[in-house]
Amino acid sequence: MTLRIEIDDLAKHFGAIKAVDGVSFSVSKGEVLGFLGPNGAGKSTTMKMITGFLTPTRGTVRVCGYDVLKDPISVKAHLGYLPEGAPAYADMTPVNFLHFIAEIRGIRGKEKKRAVESAAERARITNVMYQPIETLSKGYKRRVGLAQSILHNPPVLILDEPTDGLDPNQKHEVRTLINEMAEDKAIIISTHILEEVHALCNRNVVIANGKVRFDGTPQQLEAKSRYYNAVCVNVANIEQQAFANFLSSLEFVANVEQLNGSEGFRVYPKQGQQITAELSETIRGNGWEIDSLHAESGRLDEVFRSITMPNAESK
Repeated sequence: MTLRIEIDDLAKHFGAIKAVDGVSFSVSKGEVLGFLGPNGAGKSTTMKMITGFLTPTRGTVRVCGYDVLKDPISVKAHLGYLPEGAPAYADMTPVNFLHFIAEIRGIRGKEKKRAVESAAERARITNVMYQPIETLSKGYKRRVGLAQSILHNPPVLILDEPTDGLDPNQKHEVRTLINEMAEDKAIIISTHILEEVHALCNRNVVIANGKVRFDGTPQQLEAKSRYYNAVCVNVANIEQQAFANFLSSLEFVANVEQLNGSEGFRVYPKQGQQITAELSETIRGNGWEIDSLHAESGRLDEVFRSITMPNAESK
């Protein structure tokens, strides 16, 4: 895989405040990296250093091989950036704004016209191209910002909360666009919306208090949940305590939890292993009829809290 973004020991201190404190990771072509963390974790500060808007206190950033401090113009030429809030000139129309951005990026003539039309179509803003930006909804303003970030078809995209302010249909369209572009780009998406972990990302970095706390796939992140591969099961016509004792006696079971009312039990496997088929066969082998049985995936909100607030109690 081709490395597109390389970050090594990146830090940004504001006086005594260590907003980012020794962050290291890389992103390759074809990767969509979800950059997750609570508010104030250092996500936006990191992205501003990657794009050259903030000077690091220490560390290095390379984009497509170019050092952000030594060759900032080349870095900016190879990336598209959607900052938080998607700032734009309020009295401009989207078409004028995109032509302005194209001029700044050195795109001229017929190529400029094609670039503007393509970006507008991909960002789904063709129907508002001649309205003043200040009259647009928050969602459309966000999509204008997205259009300017992809205008020059860069190999690297840095997107800060790309679906912020969008309705469900608009979110779907933006996610579809990002997935379409992912094959030949390296994309970092900063977000605190956990549903985007699966909707968009094939890798996640979780940051808290300026430090990387996790780096892996969405599946590896889910697997850190205590609910990962737990099985909820309900069996008819059996005394509940007797069934609970039976479940607890199984060698592949770590713990058994009774659910509310007559919903049955949640069975936690040892070492997060998959036990659905084995549990089903064991129950049926005793001649019991299963009313319901399903495996759970990990709960990302619980994992997120455990990583970013390790001393907090699970709720």
